[in-house]
Parts: sequence; structure tokens; C-alpha cells
Amino acid sequence: MNDRYDAGYGGDQYELVGYDEYNQPVYRQVPAQQTQQPPQQQPYDPYGQQQQQGYAYDPYGTGTQQQPPSYDTGAYDTGRQAPQSGYDPYATGTTTAYDPYGQTASSGQQPRVAEQTAYIPQQSGPAEDTEAPKTPETGERDYRTEQFAFVEEPTDDSEDVIDWLNFTENRTERREEAKRRARGRMVALVVVLALVAAGGVGYLWSAGKLPGVSSSGSKAGTTTAVGAQNRDVIVVHLHNTSKGGTSSVLLVDNTTLKQGTTVLLPNSLALTDDDGNTTTLAKSVGDDGTSGTVDQLNTVLGTDIEGTWRLDTPYLQNLVDLVGNIDLDTNADVPDPDATKKSAAPLVHKGKDQTLSGKMAVAYATYRAPGEAQNAQLERFGQVMQAVLRQLTSDPTAATTTVQTLAQILDPPLTDKDLGTFLAKLADLAKSGDYKTALLPVQNDGTLTAQASASVVKDILGGTAKSPDESSAVRVAVQNATGVKDDTEKARVVLLNGGFTFLEAGTASGTSATTKITYSDAADKENATEVAKTLGLPTSTVAKGTVSANADVSVVLGEDYKPSSS
Repeated sequence: MNDRYDAGYGGDQYELVGYDEYNQPVYRQVPAQQTQQPPQQQPYDPYGQQQQQGYAYDPYGTGTQQQPPSYDTGAYDTGRQAPQSGYDPYATGTTTAYDPYGQTASSGQQPRVAEQTAYIPQQSGPAEDTEAPKTPETGERDYRTEQFAFVEEPTDDSEDVIDWLNFTENRTERREEAKRRARGRMVALVVVLALVAAGGVGYLWSAGKLPGVSSSGSKAGTTTAVGAQNRDVIVVHLHNTSKGGTSSVLLVDNTTLKQGTTVLLPNSLALTDDDGNTTTLAKSVGDDGTSGTVDQLNTVLGTDIEGTWRLDTPYLQNLVDLVGNIDLDTNADVPDPDATKKSAAPLVHKGKDQTLSGKMAVAYATYRAPGEAQNAQLERFGQVMQAVLRQLTSDPTAATTTVQTLAQILDPPLTDKDLGTFLAKLADLAKSGDYKTALLPVQNDGTLTAQASASVVKDILGGTAKSPDESSAVRVAVQNATGVKDDTEKARVVLLNGGFTFLEAGTASGTSATTKITYSDAADKENATEVAKTLGLPTSTVAKGTVSANADVSVVLGEDYKPSSS
């Protein structure tokens, strides 16, 4: 409310004429002649306010001298008081009687007053002088509820609308939050799948199993890749103490690729001894011992062998018994070496998943059927070694105890602990399926081919093949037709001792009464004659004819060959 519109301000007086549709009082201006009233007796001050000069309390602090409100008793006038003016609810000083319908309280016709525009208190007045009056006691603004317009209370419909808007907003937020969570989960899933795919491709690439990438390229295709791979290599020589002869393999642990391999070394592998002469692996093991053979193998294969394990057949039998027998697929029936009758049942039967004891494992590892090449027996020895590794414990301490139980005397620098730890690692690879057996391809003259260099020497051993010079010795291919299989080995020893390169040509299907020595090139006639003399045969056995591939001289041993005489 603005002060300038208050009752009594500037001489203008208003009276209540009724209430509007919002139950607010409506006033109109009262003519000046109706507002002149004599002073009234000062009424009781219910709020204890100090009265000045006999005037009533001014509730709005307007500073006007006002009379207390009085009520017109009408016909019930007691006569004890002078007639009083009507009720003045805002203490404006007017003395008119209370007239709810805008009529004056006095009887008789009142003069008509010009129509005034009714004033509603909640309407705003002029912009100037809008401050509320101050109370004389506190000096602060005295605000009353009548001075303010109240905002219409919201209806039930508006509350329903607000609730619906809140519900719609909450549901939209929940949907957006759900979408954000779904997108987050999708992104996380894509990242996980990408990491898994990258890890799988990396593993396949490192293991050489990625389609379109060769094993040589993924493992040892370049010098950098070969140099980055670490390999532990030990050579094992199996000595047949009952029948003679040796069988050699390399046990390889590629710690970089986590791959184990048994490399089978044919006895005909050509080596170079300390004097620069060409020899074979079998002769080197028998003549030069382990240290000399290791050096020669390192030269030919370009690898680094860390130790030699001499495994005699009795120790192999004990080893199989210690690990608790072995299981493998046998490819031949092996007779019992202790059987007195030829009709006795075989010691080892041909078939899948055969369980072999120590004695059976030795018989199978050293067995070579009549007419078979030495590589057939070598492959059986490789089967036994892999089966032993599968059965051996993967614990280094327990494996060391197993080696110590054999009571072997190992060749320096190999120790029981070194051998046990090495075998335990290979056993773990054999159990997980990361183990294989590979035969070193050797030509008839004992030299290595390009295939051997790529598939075995380069990929598995990480070395470079350096076969002896083929022109360093005369190559002699020997076929046994005497009917005695040991004659081949005896002839080999004699020829190697004579400085020749021995090439095994197998066993003939039948026997021959006389020995035949042939050459194809006239330049080799003298060499053929020297071969006959070395074998203790007459020079009449020498003739020009067909020669085996990769050989300079071919020999077919007949029944006239007497090893004792050579």
C-alpha cells in the first residue's frame, strides 16, 4: 500500500462500501462535510501506548489525530453518552456510521455525491513515495498485512500439472541415465574385446600360428628374431651296453617361445674331427668321447650345447621305473631279448597307448628290425624320451631328487641340479602339449641339406649349418647282403678309420655270395681299389658300374666279406 492513499492523507476521506470477489474491502471517497465531527472522548488504549493530547492511537503511524472507533447502538442508546459516530475501521477520524452498503448511518436522505472510482487496496499506486511510514517509537517501517497483495493459492489442478511435469522430467532423466550407462557398458565391452583380440593375435604371432605367417618368419626368420630367442640345449647319448651302438638326440628348451623339442641326430651325420678329417656322429661318440663330439656338433649345427648326458641302457631302465612306467603308441612288435625261444611272445606289442616298464622301454628304444635304417630305431628312442618327460615331475627339486636317485656320474660341467631343473622345465612343456620331436634331415653322405638348415637348424636350434667339405673325403655307400646285420656297422668303422666317408645304403632283400665294388667315374677307379684293400677284399671285386646317389664308390657286401680279416 502507498501512504498517499491512506485515509486522512491530504484531507481526503474514504469509507467502506463493500467487498470484492476476492473478499477484499472496497472504499470510496467521502465528501468533506461528512467528515467534520467534534472531538470525542479518548478511549481505552489496549496496547498501553502513550496518548498525546487526548487523541486516539494511530495504528499506521500517519501522524493524524484520530478518535477511537465507536459503535452506533441505534435504538439501544442508554443516554449515558453523547451520540457517537459509526465504526471507523482504519481510524481515519470520520464519524459516519457503519454502512455496509455505502449508505450513510444518519437518517434522512443524504445528498448524492459524485461517483468516485472505487479503490482496491491491493492495486498499486503511483510510483513515487512508495515507502511505508515509520513508527515514532522504533523509527522502523511499519508494514501491515493489509498493505500487501497475496498471490492466489495454487489449485489442485496446478498441483497435478506440477506433479506430471516432475514425473515426466524424472522419467526422461532416468531414460537418459540408462542410455548413458548402456553406452558406457558398450564402450567398455568394445575395449575389452579389442584387448583380447590384440592379445590373441600377439600370441599367435609369437607362437608362429598366425595364418599367412610362416614359422620361420615368426620365430627365426630374421637374425634379430633368432638372436632374441633363448635356447637351452643338452645332448643325450644312449649307449646300448648289451648290443653296442649309440643313439644321440638334442633336448631343446626354447624359453622365449616356451617350446620344447627333441631333435633326432642320425649316426651318419658328417662331422669334422680335431685333425680336420671327416667322420660321423657315431664314430665321434665312440672315439672322441663327449667333449670332442659336443665341439663338432656345435661347429656343424651352429648351436651352443650346454652339457652332455650319457644315458646307458641300465640307467634308462631305472629312470622309467622311477617315474612309474610310460605310455606311448608303439609301431612294432619287439621280441624279448632274454627269450630262449624264437616263438616266444613279444615283449612289446604294437598298438596305441601301450604301457611300458623300464625293461620294455629299453627294448623298444634300441630295437631295429632287419632291413630297417638306423633312423627307425632313432625315432623309437625319441618316443621314449618324450614319454618319460610327460611322466616326470615338473617340480625342479623333485626332478633333481629323481636324477640323484639314478646314481649316475654325469660328465662335467653338467650337475644333478642342472639336469633336474632342465628336465623339470621340459616336463612342464611336455604335459601342456608344447613339445615335439623332429628328425634332422641328413643326406646319404652325411651332410645337411637346405631343408635341414631351414626347418631344424635355423628354426629350432637357431644356428647355421656348416657341413664338412664334400671333397675332403671319398664317399662310400655300403649295402649289406651278407645276411649278418652287424657287418654293416663293422664295415662302417673300418672305412671311417681309413679316411672315407661312410654312407649307409641299407640291407639287401637277399644275400650275395661275393662282394661287388663299383665306380661310375674313371677318376674314382683308384679310390674304389683303395676301398677294397681297406675292407680286406681282393681288387678283382672292383668294376665300373652304377653308383648310389651322392656317393663316389658303391659297395655291396657279400658272404665273402670277413670283418675279422680287415
